[in-house]
Amino acid sequence: MQTLAIALGSLILYIIAYNTYGRWLARKIFKLDPNAKVPSIELEDGEDYVPTQKGIVFGHHFTSIAGTGPIVGPALAVIWGWLPALLWVLFGSILIGAVHDFGALVVSMRHRGQTVGDIAGRVLSPRARLLFLSILFMALTIVLAIFGLVIAAVFKMYPAAIFPCLVQIPIAVVIGVWLHRKGVNILIPSIIALAVMYLSVAYGDSGFLGTINAAMAAWPTIVWVAVLLIYSYVASVLPVWTLLQPRDFINSLQLLSALALIVIGLIVAAFVGGAPVDETTTRPALEIAAEAYRPSGHGAPWIFPFLFVTIACGAVSGFHCLVSSGTSSKQLKCETDAQFVGYGSMLTEGFLAVLVILACVAGLGLGIPELVDGEKTGAMLTGADAYSARYGTWAGSAGLGPKVGAFVDGAANFIKALGIPASFAVALMGVFVASFAATTLDTACRLQRYVTQELGRVIKVKPLTNKHGATIFAIVIAGVIAALPAAAPETGFFATLSCGGLAGASEWLNTYSGKGGLLLWPLFGATNQLLGGLAFLVILFWMHRRNIPNWFVLIPATFMLILPAAAMILQLFVGPKAWLTGDSPNYLLSAFGLAAIALEIWILFEAFAAWPKARGVLEESADEAAESLPDGGRSC
Repeated sequence: MQTLAIALGSLILYIIAYNTYGRWLARKIFKLDPNAKVPSIELEDGEDYVPTQKGIVFGHHFTSIAGTGPIVGPALAVIWGWLPALLWVLFGSILIGAVHDFGALVVSMRHRGQTVGDIAGRVLSPRARLLFLSILFMALTIVLAIFGLVIAAVFKMYPAAIFPCLVQIPIAVVIGVWLHRKGVNILIPSIIALAVMYLSVAYGDSGFLGTINAAMAAWPTIVWVAVLLIYSYVASVLPVWTLLQPRDFINSLQLLSALALIVIGLIVAAFVGGAPVDETTTRPALEIAAEAYRPSGHGAPWIFPFLFVTIACGAVSGFHCLVSSGTSSKQLKCETDAQFVGYGSMLTEGFLAVLVILACVAGLGLGIPELVDGEKTGAMLTGADAYSARYGTWAGSAGLGPKVGAFVDGAANFIKALGIPASFAVALMGVFVASFAATTLDTACRLQRYVTQELGRVIKVKPLTNKHGATIFAIVIAGVIAALPAAAPETGFFATLSCGGLAGASEWLNTYSGKGGLLLWPLFGATNQLLGGLAFLVILFWMHRRNIPNWFVLIPATFMLILPAAAMILQLFVGPKAWLTGDSPNYLLSAFGLAAIALEIWILFEAFAAWPKARGVLEESADEAAESLPDGGRSC
């Protein structure tokens, strides 16, 4: 019953937080006005600025911010025990993450839908704009380079997820065009789309489709990365109503219904146990199989600060400020909808992270196959044995496969408790993970387009101010990084081609190429959280200039500026695996890590210099700043 109590207690806590702290922020601090002029109406262009119902924007926002972050982070962090992870997710999301997302959304809406990077140039200093945009560009490049690999890896692990994920695209386009031209209510089309999606999960891996899935799962990673980046380009330049909004809304319904299935399965398992692991056993009891606190003995780094960097999405993530200020602020048609979208989406993601934690520390205990050298022995592990098999050591639980696998297996066990076949439960969870990753990928590409356009205006490179030029530039940079080999094999591609012929070259591509995002991925945790601290800084200055009470922003801002810097410094200088001073220095990561710290210090100097002069002094308005732009600021 402990597992059920945690799940229901967390849900109740989130509901209370939304209707108390969230409402206080909306009414007393940000003073949201239903009659206020919003960017989606003021700058409506039918492409990026499109007035949209809050439910549809919620679907886009939630699926975009979630991605695989609230899955892989908590799924790894439970190696320190379930209690620290749970407490950080609960209080981090309510007091820090939701305030960050909500604040970034409101500030952007009141600056013509511009990103926090562009707004930083007015509320802090002109130099801060370039520094901030540089950090945004670096972070989004890593996301674009890595998420194609993430989706490819999920498809290879769960081939049954391929067809359901691909079929979402034409369904979304049809619904988007239908809604745009006919203006009908989205409820009925969405229910039909949701039914089709579940049918695709149930039957999408049988017969001919199963053969197609298996063939596509065997594609080299570099092929998947190329296909997904091309898709991202198309998705990011199309009007939002064509693909982005309907696909994300359909995904949100599918993902929320899957979450509901997990919760119902958890409730059933709490009362009657999980599905029998074989024909001769009774239903195993649902119990937490992990220790509450596990500080040592597994080779993990220090819990502080690395717990707070490992769990980003689910508690607080700097990437969210890009979604809030990049896409969502351009779509809300009423200012008061910002609480539901900004604050509510983050709490929903927090609840997802809670379920991930429970799936990994309790769901796994309902039964997983025993593996020896990667091969199934035929035996089933339950309880603490199942948890230990996945979380014996840090090295064994790190990596995308173990983390995603722990959640998928644990969550599937909850669903199997309802009597649902194991194949369907596992396929559904595979689609769940891949769909989150895909929505984040195409949203990140659109966000990178906005950031590149803003950079183009700052450095006065005209081709980058065009949406197609900016998107192509972003895709090429990410593609070049992704195409690099993640390791340094003894023989390169051309040596392999000369020795092993086409078959050997194909094997080399399949093994190494397309994984270059992994070269920079270790940077992302600290860089992402640093971005959150800098976004808090922009929100803080915006409030300071308007004499709005800001202590509840100042405290998390300080925390989020110190914490990632400490994590980055430890990774650079402490221990035998330190990037710069370790036994095998990694000068690529060291250079980027030192650059990120230098940029943070520079921005902080700018902030300290501007703070005494900023109180009560309004910055240049977005309308005034836009007058000097050739397009009137519409492409910001």
